Amino acid sequence: MPRSFGDIDVFTRTMSDMTIVKRLLIYIKPFIKQLIIALVLVLVIVGLDLVGPLFLERVLDELGSENIIFSKIVVIVVLYLVAMVVGSYFSYKQTILLQTTGQKIIFNIRRDVFNHIETFSISQYNKIPIGKLVTRVTSDTDTLNQLYTDVIINLLRNIITIIGVFVIMFIKDFKLSLYISAVVPFVFVASLIFRKFSRKAYRKVRANVSQINAFLSEHLSGMKLIQIFNREDKKMKEFRKKNTVLNRSYLAQTLTFSLYRPFMYLLFVSSLIVVLWVGSLDVIAGVITYGGLFAFTQYISKFFNPIQDLADKFDVLQSAFTSGERIFSILDTVPTVLDCDDAIDLPKIKGKIEFRNVWFAYNQEDWILKDVSFVIQPKETMALVGATGSGKTTIISLLVRNYDIQQGQILIDDIDIKKVSMSSLRKQIGQMLQDVFLFSGTIESNIRLRDETITDKAILDACHYVNADWFINRLPDKYDELVRERGNNFSSGQRQLLSFARTIVHEPSVMILDEATANIDTETEEIIQESLKKMMNIGTMIIVAHRLSTIQHVDNIIVMQKGKIIESGNHQELLKRKGHYYQLYRLQYDKSLELTEID
Repeated sequence: MPRSFGDIDVFTRTMSDMTIVKRLLIYIKPFIKQLIIALVLVLVIVGLDLVGPLFLERVLDELGSENIIFSKIVVIVVLYLVAMVVGSYFSYKQTILLQTTGQKIIFNIRRDVFNHIETFSISQYNKIPIGKLVTRVTSDTDTLNQLYTDVIINLLRNIITIIGVFVIMFIKDFKLSLYISAVVPFVFVASLIFRKFSRKAYRKVRANVSQINAFLSEHLSGMKLIQIFNREDKKMKEFRKKNTVLNRSYLAQTLTFSLYRPFMYLLFVSSLIVVLWVGSLDVIAGVITYGGLFAFTQYISKFFNPIQDLADKFDVLQSAFTSGERIFSILDTVPTVLDCDDAIDLPKIKGKIEFRNVWFAYNQEDWILKDVSFVIQPKETMALVGATGSGKTTIISLLVRNYDIQQGQILIDDIDIKKVSMSSLRKQIGQMLQDVFLFSGTIESNIRLRDETITDKAILDACHYVNADWFINRLPDKYDELVRERGNNFSSGQRQLLSFARTIVHEPSVMILDEATANIDTETEEIIQESLKKMMNIGTMIIVAHRLSTIQHVDNIIVMQKGKIIESGNHQELLKRKGHYYQLYRLQYDKSLELTEID
């Protein structure tokens, strides 16, 4: 059943342990051969480990006999050493095999999670802090790594060890084994209680870790604003509060574990005392040898050590289950915008765009667009103007299917965009946004975007075409110049020119420009305006305009107000009508100059 983003960080588990286990085991299938080999190695290791006390028993019995045969003791000791060396070697091979296999499994899980996150719609990214998604891909998958590399095999190892110890103890001394069996119910009850509280503690820890990661991701990105408004102390208090909550959840987890281990140790010591007391009487009575009693005490340790280890592994197991559920909550989240089942790949388009009676709302019937209709012919340039919130940016978001409309149709070359695959649609639409995002890397990698079909010459030509080469060629490393995080070592104008080159080099048929000159200085604006004039000849262009000077030469201007089209026409036509566009123009330019132009 699809899950919502709100389910991701809740403390209440909604998946059963068995459901999570089944889904986690799916990732093991491609590596089942390696895990079978690891299991065989475990059986050999456990077998060699369990015969150890028997060798020691024989040595002690020989030493306690009246006729000590030294050579016999040497043979037993050598065999014991050989068994331990062979067991250590197999343990080494098993560790290498599990670590290698586990890393491959985690690689696949990270890949699947990231690939699925890439399919999310814009509305879904707006509902969850990026830090929480980062936690899913990194921290939660690391927790699962322990499950695959350590927990699964060692759980089997411990269970096999416990069964083997019980079998050997009952074969050696039935009466003493019954005394040991008396503590098993206490072990079972204590483990059930520990399991309950441990699971709850781990859920809180993982959720609080996610909360603090999200807080750090958001506030480190906005540190400049925090410092500008002198809010460091306020944010420090907020962080301290979240950090305290996380600290308390860790302490609760530690308390749970710190109570369980001493209790198990108490049961171990109690069992050992009983065995030594009863066993000593049996030694005196001649029922059991000193070596046999010593071996029995060794098997008690080998019985309780796996139980203690199971407690450790259970902690990791609960953490893995919690992380697994949080990862599956991502994988189970269905994108709100999907390709239809019979979606086709959009062929190379001419660039005709039509909005036909489009209604759209982000929330239920709070309509942002109301019965919007317009047509843009191929190679035409259209501008969208209007007050903030009038629906301009929404139109360009709908065109690339960041959201789906509730009513009407959007067509490209007379094809409904809902009937084509989003990848083929977006491939033919280039977007140049006001807030340019550059990735860490080089100028060349930011333009190419890892598309190896784009040649170096194409990159040079694109940069020259949009006038970006004037500043690139002045840089020490030119196109290999490093780009720091978000491109903060370049000016706004330089980043915008790089975005132009990035768009042009991918040869789109439709270009969207979300006011590229809003935050640009006058000198750079002139360069950008010259670039825009060239780009208008490439294909269909839609411009979201705030500065009306940038759209005076476009083919058509649509004026938006409260989600409706109230005017349309070219610059001169709209000025002559003296309507809403005329009033907008007056707000930006000198009235006398404006009236002279109209006359």
